[in-house]
Amino acid sequence: MHPLQHVLQVQRCLRWGPLASGSWLLLRTCRAHSGVPSTARPSPERQQEDGVWKDFSSRLASGPTFQHFLRSASVPQEKPPSPDVEDPPPYLTVDELLGKQRKVYLETYGCQMNVNDTEIAWSILQKNGYLRTSNLQEADVILLVTCSIREKAEQTIWNRLHQLKALKSKRLRSQVPLRIGILGCMAERLKEEILNREKMVDILAGPDAYRDLPRLLAVAESGQQAANVLLSLDETYADVLPVQTSPSATSAFVSIMRGCDNMCSYCIVPFTRGRERSRPVASILEEVRKLSEQGLKEVTLLGQNVNSFRDTSEVQFNNAVSTNLSRGFSSNYKTKQGGLRFAHLLDQVSRIDPEMRIRFTSPHPKDFPDEVLQLIHDRDNICKQIHLPAQSGSSRVLEAMRRGYSREAYVELVHHIRESIPGVSLSSDFIAGFCGETEEDHLQTVSLLQEVQYNMGFLFAYSMRQKTRAYHRLKDDIPEEVKLRRLEELITVFREEATKANKTFVGCIQLVLVEGFSKRSSTDLCGRNDGNLKVIFPDVELEDVTNSGLKVRAQPGDYVLVKITSASSQTLKGHVLRRTSLKDSAAYS
Repeated sequence: MHPLQHVLQVQRCLRWGPLASGSWLLLRTCRAHSGVPSTARPSPERQQEDGVWKDFSSRLASGPTFQHFLRSASVPQEKPPSPDVEDPPPYLTVDELLGKQRKVYLETYGCQMNVNDTEIAWSILQKNGYLRTSNLQEADVILLVTCSIREKAEQTIWNRLHQLKALKSKRLRSQVPLRIGILGCMAERLKEEILNREKMVDILAGPDAYRDLPRLLAVAESGQQAANVLLSLDETYADVLPVQTSPSATSAFVSIMRGCDNMCSYCIVPFTRGRERSRPVASILEEVRKLSEQGLKEVTLLGQNVNSFRDTSEVQFNNAVSTNLSRGFSSNYKTKQGGLRFAHLLDQVSRIDPEMRIRFTSPHPKDFPDEVLQLIHDRDNICKQIHLPAQSGSSRVLEAMRRGYSREAYVELVHHIRESIPGVSLSSDFIAGFCGETEEDHLQTVSLLQEVQYNMGFLFAYSMRQKTRAYHRLKDDIPEEVKLRRLEELITVFREEATKANKTFVGCIQLVLVEGFSKRSSTDLCGRNDGNLKVIFPDVELEDVTNSGLKVRAQPGDYVLVKITSASSQTLKGHVLRRTSLKDSAAYS
């Protein structure tokens, strides 16, 4: 086969794909299938063209060799440092991915996971050259981190977009065009409906697409709408260190897992945040260490089902250890085996800094094996407070909700927790007016509130969400006015019982982590006790346990001892005794 003919044959092969790492295989394949055996006799036409081939062959032989090009190649010059930008897609340049000091305004709605998502999104944008602003009027980019758990949460965003529409229309032509983006669960749930309904929205980014924000904003600069709402099976942002949005904060949220596999019939989370996947333990510990070095005194481990944490990132973690569930509880999915579990993580996190409080939310009642309860009991810096979402006091409704337990099993778990961790504070979630809930079902929820006496509670009327199992298989048959009436009754009973529970603190000394001044009084400070209840006390001089005789005023991040004098359903009040440390406070408990 003649060299030029070989080149032409290769070109025909390359029409179907680039000559990349498989170059030699491609060349060999083209030669093997050229259809011209090396011993074949050339046709008359080939003989006529033979002179052309010989002329090309001679010129090719006398031309520069491959070594000539190697010798002539110039040494690559070092480029000046630039923002940490990933390789751009073919239709964008690295320069187009840069923020060029455009100012970003972030608004956060919903749960603590959204607070953490905001910090992750900002970390990614900051590395790409964007600036942060707290002034809406000077923003070049406005990003709303949204919630979809209830209809009311989404309506809040629609109303906010209506307000921002006026701001965008008033933007001067001489300025950089204002870009508006919807991030998080609402972007994931509604997708194109947002882009079609509100043309002023430029970008959509689901919870697993924050790494793509620079590209989405670059595409939006061309005047096009851009979206990425793909859910991931492995994205945990383990290598993204969230940027704390409040420099004076005393506490921080650390996301340890994302998504949920429980598939409760009322819940939209598996459809907006995807399947469960956990961060590697090593990356979590590194983030907590850095927060400790920054002087933060409290960390809350976050996840949609935080205590089902399971790190399977390394082969040696994947042993055949079975999963232990709470007694009388079951799961909606096949039991998972192996991995480093929540008890291991909690143990390791609590060892990093004995002066740092550790909390976690939101757990599922099924995932409280004895080893977790024992660890909470044993470690002084793991808060003696557990969120235990019940959702209903009726076994029939719990079955319709696919919660995996009965009322009896839940109450037994409450007793077991209180026996294992004396003095523990409990909080819970409840839904009023779920599909098919009868008046008797409602009264059973009322009686559960009375029986358990939670210290804190989060109560809501049921809001049906598309895609959920309830949407497809159940009927939202409780009138809105009935839902609201039942909700009010639950709130009233909760407040009565919480007041009783919190009054047991009166006369007791509580260790309080100071957060700052009270919102209602410039002469009072506020903080939270071990049970996560708000504690109000006067801002006065006090003794410092570590420096005898020294008079100080409590500052955010200080631990102080407060003697409780009064209590309500939401707040404790008292007078401050002294400043202390978490270790030294044990002598007063």
